[in-house]
Amino acid sequence: MIGVLTSGVALGVHVPGLLLAQRMREHGADVEVFVLERLLPDSKRATTARMKYAFHHDFRVALAGQRLAVDPSAAVAQPTVHELTEHWRKRRLQRVVMFSGFWLPVVEQCAALSGNWPAIDICHVDSVSSPSFRDVGSVLSPARHVWLANAAHSSVPYTIPVSARPPVRWNDRSRRLLVHGGGWGMGTYRQRADELRDHGFELDIVAYEAGDLSADDGGIRYFMIDPDWHPWLDDGYPPFARVDGRGGSDYVRGTECHGSFELARTALAMVSKPGGGTLLDSLWSATPLVLLEPFGVHEARNAELWERLGFGISLDRWRDADFALDVLEELHEALLRTTPGIPDYARRLAEEMSQ
Repeated sequence: MIGVLTSGVALGVHVPGLLLAQRMREHGADVEVFVLERLLPDSKRATTARMKYAFHHDFRVALAGQRLAVDPSAAVAQPTVHELTEHWRKRRLQRVVMFSGFWLPVVEQCAALSGNWPAIDICHVDSVSSPSFRDVGSVLSPARHVWLANAAHSSVPYTIPVSARPPVRWNDRSRRLLVHGGGWGMGTYRQRADELRDHGFELDIVAYEAGDLSADDGGIRYFMIDPDWHPWLDDGYPPFARVDGRGGSDYVRGTECHGSFELARTALAMVSKPGGGTLLDSLWSATPLVLLEPFGVHEARNAELWERLGFGISLDRWRDADFALDVLEELHEALLRTTPGIPDYARRLAEEMSQ
């Protein structure tokens, strides 16, 4: 069995883990997803939910909170570690794929209890080590680092397929932009809507809460993840729906991938901060990124890489080009040329496990 270790703190970590698990199952692999927050006491999970709300409302608070982040694995009780160790023994765990470095202390404790180290893959969705991997120190067992984007080598070494469907052709796309702030709705995306509307673009905005909606926004469609859902509740993709602020939305789960990817496929561009999950969506939809202010150093490196590869452009540079569509089309064509040649990490893992 392969254990995919994610964290509900960031959907840009959790959703790629879900995608990897589903793609491996399609290749016949035995996979189980483990979310770190399921191991935490209720009080710790409640703190995480409050942090998400505060970070959404003030990007400066989010940036400060990232610098002060504390390893949540310290709150995992020893009986919980013993239960996880026994579960892994019964399931004959052979390899873990870590999407969050905060799992490392837990894996080390389980290995010490069982006397067996699983093979470890550290899957980086960002182009440099994200804060969770920087803050926990070194791995006690040899680990294989797998990069879905690599700033040091200006490359995309591996990828996880988001969808088996081909990208939508440029001429078949509507004149819409997908605008979002990642899983926590962070950043300056809401402040950019008026400028983009003034230049004739219709917008799909992924809102974080009902307070983000406006009934007077002509040309804007709003979407939301079910606010009552958290990644530690189940292993499904986030329930997603179009919303209008009047209530009664029918949230639906994607079966092949997450719901917001459907919007990315038909958009001319995604206007967003450059999180790792957003890079993956950009790659598989062949939809360029219009880059907003990054959340931390790792996202700044992501933005630089996407611009260097010709897959994205900063909002300031696009504005200087008078919001020209041919600029976006060139980025779209570069993405189309690149994606087919990138090795499939899910296929590689499944093949390794079958040998």
